[in-house]
Amino acid sequence: MNRYPLWKYIVIVVTLLLGALYTAPNYFGQSPALQISSGKTSVRVGAELVQKVESALQQAQVPTTGVAYDSAHASVRARFTDPDTQFRAKSVLEKSLNADTSDPNYLVALNLLSDTPKWMQSLHALPMYLGLDLRGGVHFLMQVDTKAVLDKKLQGVQASLRSALRDKSVLHSGIVRVGDTIEISFRDEAMRNKGRDVIAGQGTDLRLIDAADGAQLKMVVTLKPEALKQTISDGVTQNISTLSKRVNELGVAEPIIQQQGADRIVVQLPGEQDVARARAVIGRTATLEVHMVDETVTRGTEMGAAIPLGSQLYTMGRDAPAVLYKEVVLTGDYITSATAGQDENNQPAVFIDLNSVGGRKMSAATRDRVGKHMAIVLIEKTGKPEVISVATLTSELNAHFRTTGVGTAQNASDLALMLRSGALSAPMEIIEERTIGPQLGAENIAKGFSSTVYGFAAIAVFMIGYYMLFGFFSVLALACNLLLLLALLSRMQATLTLPGIAAIALALGMAIDANVLINERIREELRSGATPQQAIATGFDRAWATILDSNVTTLIVGVALWVFGSGAIRGFAVVHCLGILTSMFSAVFVSRGVVNLWYGKRKKLASLSIGTVWRGK
Repeated sequence: MNRYPLWKYIVIVVTLLLGALYTAPNYFGQSPALQISSGKTSVRVGAELVQKVESALQQAQVPTTGVAYDSAHASVRARFTDPDTQFRAKSVLEKSLNADTSDPNYLVALNLLSDTPKWMQSLHALPMYLGLDLRGGVHFLMQVDTKAVLDKKLQGVQASLRSALRDKSVLHSGIVRVGDTIEISFRDEAMRNKGRDVIAGQGTDLRLIDAADGAQLKMVVTLKPEALKQTISDGVTQNISTLSKRVNELGVAEPIIQQQGADRIVVQLPGEQDVARARAVIGRTATLEVHMVDETVTRGTEMGAAIPLGSQLYTMGRDAPAVLYKEVVLTGDYITSATAGQDENNQPAVFIDLNSVGGRKMSAATRDRVGKHMAIVLIEKTGKPEVISVATLTSELNAHFRTTGVGTAQNASDLALMLRSGALSAPMEIIEERTIGPQLGAENIAKGFSSTVYGFAAIAVFMIGYYMLFGFFSVLALACNLLLLLALLSRMQATLTLPGIAAIALALGMAIDANVLINERIREELRSGATPQQAIATGFDRAWATILDSNVTTLIVGVALWVFGSGAIRGFAVVHCLGILTSMFSAVFVSRGVVNLWYGKRKKLASLSIGTVWRGK
């Protein structure tokens, strides 16, 4: 009646062994380390860099406990015994691996590596990631300028419509931007109908509305609501991708970069020790644009001249003021590489490489404009574009060109870093910044660990004191539940935060609640006159339905938190849902296995050690 088949015990033992294996890496700690990654698109980091790093450290007599190639992050990681050696090694490697430290081929960043044995790592047994509140680091909340995303999209649509109408010989009286719409003027109805057919073939994202202004016929072009929403979503996604590349160049391990709401991005850099550099690279959110100079305005008279329709006055930057056409010739989307260097006059410059599409666009834009001027505009903050270069086109440009007038060599290096990391679809602004020191993180870990341990101990004392041997079985199942929960979090490489620790404590309370239901159900069967063996079988069977109902309803809430929540709420929901699943396994399957193992073979069982069974009169 109360015996498990052998295969069930094998499942329990194997599950617990795997749980112990994947939980163990969390107890080995971490060592100071360095991460060496590529500083340029043209420089590839491979296994051959390991030998260079080892040789440089040996020549400088800097001891290391291991150098290895990390294929997942395309970097080389060197481990050290203490932070002092780590900082010495950083200085040595920056000088030995880079001929010019102002334009490094390799980036050397401070890091931490787990001390988990290699045989465990080969089985993908790795420790959980620790969030900012446990490990320390920096947190940025960034606001994406969605209006700039829309503006750039409409600029592209306007340029595309002008080109399409010109190619199809559709005559019009002008294409102007009015707010979030584009107005095209026509002289007669036939030409407007022809223009409608041409524009309709440009895609399904546009909505066309006929209008009139006196005797002049117009067509108003707008983006459909779903296209507008998708444009903003794509813009935020592109910014996240770009920020990811920049963070990788910082060398931060386990960064968190995710969308929050419709137009905000959260950037968390756990363990980041150089906060000032992180703020400088991430906070300086540059967007590059290439514009042609409006030659109808004489150079030097921009501030007092009338600005033609379709042009804009730029007053900030080294080569400002300048009157530029609003139409964007090229954006940073087409940049494949950007390196800092010097021109023939030994002045700092940035050498830019474009992809094939960008090369064709640049060639088409400059082919008939030799002798005229082209400007490169850098937009770092909303509404504050800077003209960093206005150059005379001495020849047709192609996929390789340079820009000068960037100031110091450090400015050129910083600009090259941002450009080769990719272009942002729109400027962003840091609206919140939080820095958590490693000491506070260590205190949070200690407090979280203490609360879990003391809570577990209090539960154990109560359960054993109230339910005797069955209470001990419940505590044993609770320990298995905690083991399996930590193993799952480690195997999933989840990021553990303070809300996650709170979810673990909640999972313990819910898990022991299931055991309380089982024990009380067994007591109820004993009070009804059932034999001990019958009470065990019936108690587990009847308690299972209640346990399943209560856990499923709670799981629904956890899933809702995970689907609709973000940040710490979603982290709490993940741990909460996993805790429900492990508690159902341990409280019922493991607990009953232990009870069956202890009592199952006793045919003449007279009583159970389950505390006082109060019988009614």
